[in-house]
Amino acid sequence: MRRWLALCLTGAAWLLPVAAVAQDTAPVEETAPQGPAMLVADSVFITPDRQLIAEGNVEAYQGDVRLQAERIIYDRATGQLTITGPIRIDQGGAVTILADAAELDNELRNGLLSGARMVFDQQLQLAALQMTRVGGRYTQLYKTAVTSCHVCEDGRPPLWQIRAQKVTHDELERQLYFENAQFRVLDVPIFYLPVMRLPDPTVERATGFLIPSIRTTSQLATGVKVPYFFRLGDHRDLTLTPYVSSKTRTLGYRYRQAFRRGRIEIEGAHTRDDLQPGEDRGYFFADGRFALQNDFRLDFQIRTTSDNAYLVDYGLPDYDRLRSQIALERIKRDTMFYTSFIHYETLRDSEVETQIPSDIVDLAYQKRLFPAGIGGELRLTAWGHAHKRTTSADVVGRDIARFTVDAEWLRSWTFTSGLRTDWRMGASVDQFNVWDDSNFPPETTRATPRAALTLRYPMARSETGGARQILEPIAQVGWTHVSDSTVPNDESGFVEFDQGNLLSLSRFPAPDRREDGTTAVLGLNWARFDPRGWEAYATLGQVYRHHADPGFSKTSGLGGTTSDLLVAGQVRMQRGLSLIARGLLNDQFNFSKAELRGTWSSERTDISGSYLWLGRDPAENRNLAVSEVWLDGSYEVTPNWTALANIRYDIEDSRAINAGVGAVYRNECVTFNISINRRYTSSTSVEPSTDFGFTIALNGFAVESGNKEYRRSCNNS
Repeated sequence: MRRWLALCLTGAAWLLPVAAVAQDTAPVEETAPQGPAMLVADSVFITPDRQLIAEGNVEAYQGDVRLQAERIIYDRATGQLTITGPIRIDQGGAVTILADAAELDNELRNGLLSGARMVFDQQLQLAALQMTRVGGRYTQLYKTAVTSCHVCEDGRPPLWQIRAQKVTHDELERQLYFENAQFRVLDVPIFYLPVMRLPDPTVERATGFLIPSIRTTSQLATGVKVPYFFRLGDHRDLTLTPYVSSKTRTLGYRYRQAFRRGRIEIEGAHTRDDLQPGEDRGYFFADGRFALQNDFRLDFQIRTTSDNAYLVDYGLPDYDRLRSQIALERIKRDTMFYTSFIHYETLRDSEVETQIPSDIVDLAYQKRLFPAGIGGELRLTAWGHAHKRTTSADVVGRDIARFTVDAEWLRSWTFTSGLRTDWRMGASVDQFNVWDDSNFPPETTRATPRAALTLRYPMARSETGGARQILEPIAQVGWTHVSDSTVPNDESGFVEFDQGNLLSLSRFPAPDRREDGTTAVLGLNWARFDPRGWEAYATLGQVYRHHADPGFSKTSGLGGTTSDLLVAGQVRMQRGLSLIARGLLNDQFNFSKAELRGTWSSERTDISGSYLWLGRDPAENRNLAVSEVWLDGSYEVTPNWTALANIRYDIEDSRAINAGVGAVYRNECVTFNISINRRYTSSTSVEPSTDFGFTIALNGFAVESGNKEYRRSCNNS
């Protein structure tokens, strides 16, 4: 009795390999669940002809395998296992087998299931009149319908299905082979394929075609992109994407490889089109990151393209400059090392490639010390920088090398009254070498001592409703002295005045410019935290000088002896609304710069937007004021339909820069995406264009549908 029951249990537990998922290199036998089996039934008995019968709510368990049936009969003499349905076999929710009846040998390597259905990931289902198990590896389904759509019991056809005379599932390779297959939409045949191969849904990376797309533009007409994915191993892959229309022949590519300590990704395209007849066009992007020994990290980035218009013409990221870089860094608690080489390639028609600093080298090292005798923190920094232009013409071909050493001591005290005092003092020495510019001396050495005392008095109060407020007045007195200012301003052409540098002794972004003289800063920080889930922050600040600094531009907010008033704030609310604002308010209560960003999210709506105002400033190469607004949003019209829209609008010029609309339809078995985008701007190399995109994805094979379900209803209403 024990022996026969064990045989029956082993047979029941081994039934699952009909749908088990094999690893790429594992033998078929290793896919079988291991460990003790358990059988539960209303009754178990042995007949006089030595058959073991379990019947009535039969359930067998082994590992993550669960078998349910109405009756199981094991004939020891013939080794035949007969299962009466309805039959259901589950393994971890990944694969499910449903059948009316089954007859299998005692090893379950061969057998027959009738009225069978195989379901992958509770989504893709294969329904067949008959299912055969062959050799413990292959499952053959005859007269099969394959779909991931919800199938209604009233006989209505699914949205799409694949009808095939025979489907073979290779458990070891995890592939589905179709013979005499038809692809049908609402039961209408669309096309016929004598043979077809698809990976089963358990495969994350398999060689084959990816989702095709249709792209129509006013410049390139209507074209089709058909990507093909090559799996080159567990850690490498290649995707080739032919893009063909009446005006272009393009081959796109993407190569990815993961290493033990890093990864690389290369993408690009080669093009021959009618926009520039007879010329080879294309782009090449590469990215990589590696973790080296001793906590070093290596990063590289390569960006190049054949011409200024290529990226825009082919709907790629719209860069105005391409930056290629290789960098090596190590950042630890008390030390920092960084070095990089950067190359810039301009795509701006207004810039001359040979006259911009195209090659840049940086080298920096910083060490933190904590001297016990004087307390506080001592920072020692060495920084080298050089940039080179291609041309050697006087003035426009200026090249610069700079080396800076800096030492700074910081110390803080907090008194019993709550007053916090921060003291900092230091000095820096800059050595400049200038070539190809007769307006400046070839060598300049500059020393800059500095010191500052900052006082803060944070205060907190609690409201009766549980909310808390924090108020922090800030005052600072600072002093710097720059011994020599006869050096070119190549690095600090654009200055930002914000919360991050309100208390800095130099608000220029690089050491080629340093603030000089005595300054005073007054500021105020405020925050409120409400237990109902919203919070707000605000900052006010202003800088006062003994002498005006001529290095600051008109709209920097730092010109004159009194700076513009820095106003910044942020609000985050529980219902998905977030606003961030920043601006510089001058003495005439006009903004020289202003920025507003916001997002709002709800169950059905997502909206994000920005507004930017920049005043006219020739020193920053801005001869006209900038006033622009960006909006991007989506709205779930129904559980299946989502509307999309975006716009970038130039308020100062009263015209749109670009705009687009789109719609996405998604249910359990298909994702349909359509979009139209219009770019209105033009230049000597770029023309206005309209871009129409269209993709359809059949969910259930290699398409992730996300966590949210979009299942259709079978109701007639």
